[in-house]
Amino acid sequence: MKSPLEEADEDLNPEPGGTLSQTLRARLETMIAEGTLRPGDRLDEFELAQRFKISRTPVREAVKALVATGLLEVRPRQGLIVATISIPVLLEMFQMMAALEGLCAKLAARRATAQERAGLKAIHARLVEALADGDPESFYDVNTEFHELLYDSAHTQFIAAQTRALRRRVAAYRRRVTYQPGRMATTIGEHQRILDAIERADAEAAFKAASEHVNLLGDDMADLIAALPATMLEES
Repeated sequence: MKSPLEEADEDLNPEPGGTLSQTLRARLETMIAEGTLRPGDRLDEFELAQRFKISRTPVREAVKALVATGLLEVRPRQGLIVATISIPVLLEMFQMMAALEGLCAKLAARRATAQERAGLKAIHARLVEALADGDPESFYDVNTEFHELLYDSAHTQFIAAQTRALRRRVAAYRRRVTYQPGRMATTIGEHQRILDAIERADAEAAFKAASEHVNLLGDDMADLIAALPATMLEES
């Protein structure tokens, strides 16, 4: 089976103020979120070092950090893999994600600046354009921008950091939600309710709209689970 790392080599240059291991960690997080590396895929430190033209030391450091966050795991007889999630835990993660997103929206309704509110509306307009284009990948990327600005608009540190960490953890699964029939159109309406609540400074309505937007229930969750490859799910 072809390794997910068997692509053209790329030079990995540290971000300003960062290290090679931090840069590699961010790159691997992106590859997992984008689906280049999927849950269940096996990784090899030597292949990573070759792919990114770096030594084994920053690779080991990056891998250790990603294992600590739960994005990678080491299994007996399998070695290093992109972590999978069992269905019960995935359900819990979506429920927690809904609570955190709701809290961010609630705080944004109370704290967002006029510039941030305008920014959310501008991103939403781009999301409407992505829907018209019928491009799920573009839609997902713009949608991520919307949620990132929502977290910023809450003006928190710990809560926003925890929300982002959990979103990264379930990103490979959330991306697949975008491909569910009718989901992109539904997202537009749900985002509009969040925007309306923030514009009215209605914190409780913002919490409800954002948490319902993220928390897949009933048939929606069943449809997502049915669409997931078995390799992405851990046996509970």
